Amino acid sequence: MPSLSAVLAFNSSFFPSYTPVAIFVGGTSGIGQGMAEAFARHTKGNAHIVLIGRNRAAAESIIQRFPKPTVPGVTHEFVEMCTASPGELRARIPKINFLVLSPGVITINGRNETEEGIDRKLALHYYGRWRFIKDLLPAVKAAHEAGEDAKAMSVMAAGYGGKIDLDDLGLKKSFSLPNAALAVPTYNDLMINDFAARHPGLSFIHSRPGNVATNLAKTTFVPLVSPFLHSAQNAGEYQLYALLKAGPGAVRTNDRGDDMGLTKAYYGSPEAMVQLWKHTEEATTT
Repeated sequence: MPSLSAVLAFNSSFFPSYTPVAIFVGGTSGIGQGMAEAFARHTKGNAHIVLIGRNRAAAESIIQRFPKPTVPGVTHEFVEMCTASPGELRARIPKINFLVLSPGVITINGRNETEEGIDRKLALHYYGRWRFIKDLLPAVKAAHEAGEDAKAMSVMAAGYGGKIDLDDLGLKKSFSLPNAALAVPTYNDLMINDFAARHPGLSFIHSRPGNVATNLAKTTFVPLVSPFLHSAQNAGEYQLYALLKAGPGAVRTNDRGDDMGLTKAYYGSPEAMVQLWKHTEEATTT
């Protein structure tokens, strides 16, 4: 388990020979913000950084604090979530080195469906992430073909999943908050394994950031628990460490960025991968 100082030293040693491109979906708050800010610091602003979220004011404030780039043509930008078309992003950004997905919500409400019939929590925590990765993979593959880092990361709950019902993917029959909390990590595990099997040479990471003192968590958890939470800044460093360190293939990491392997609390199978991919493709195709 690395110390924070070791993590900071590792992250600071990231000096690629190319100008990296990083997209942070959910990067305007919480862990996504922490990762984006850490990435900007360690690259000294010399990276094309895209924040995708819903809060333009927050994004502009975050970007304003990034180190100013010294490499000509480098930009830091915000794209609003509702207008973040993968096709438009690919047209403007043909190469992506790091695609990080961390959007989320904490709620005690019951099932709340989108127009497509997907529960909104599941949409944020799994379906939307799968769609972003699939649609932006050509740009990630372009980075790999150029001999550069090519990685996609879902920040969720690696190692905290449960068994899933292959006859009720999406939980239309058996939705409950506990069932959703167990299904989502397993869906993400299956997702990274499937993408890695389909795209050798690329890195697909499912991480667990642990309990983090995001604004959302501060209003949800009992105040007495708050001192035991990771700060968003430290969580950002640990998760960036996991991202930068990950090698090709499927990787699961813990709250300190360590590789936790693919077997502990893994409830997947080849059959589950096939069925979940088919279900997700059908559920997210409009």
